[in-house]
Amino acid sequence: MGKKKIRFIDIVYWLAIIGVDILVFIILGILLMGYDDSYDSSKGEYWSLASMNIIEKIIYIGLQIWSILNIFGLIFIGRKIYKQIKKYGT
Repeated sequence: MGKKKIRFIDIVYWLAIIGVDILVFIILGILLMGYDDSYDSSKGEYWSLASMNIIEKIIYIGLQIWSILNIFGLIFIGRKIYKQIKKYGT
């Protein structure tokens, strides 16, 4: 059985997905920098939801959801790679 060919467009596609993923992490991280600047210890413990305003809470929860989606994505990609290796052999 022959090996599966990797096309140039596939490489570009995956690099674009990785680039967008990193860009989302950068944007969410930059948006959360405002929390560090405006943190007030009288409102609660550092990084607790009680010490954040509504926008910071949304960004924080969005970052956590994005991280979970990345974990699921890695599991999915790992599963596909495993199936390909099992199908075509090493």
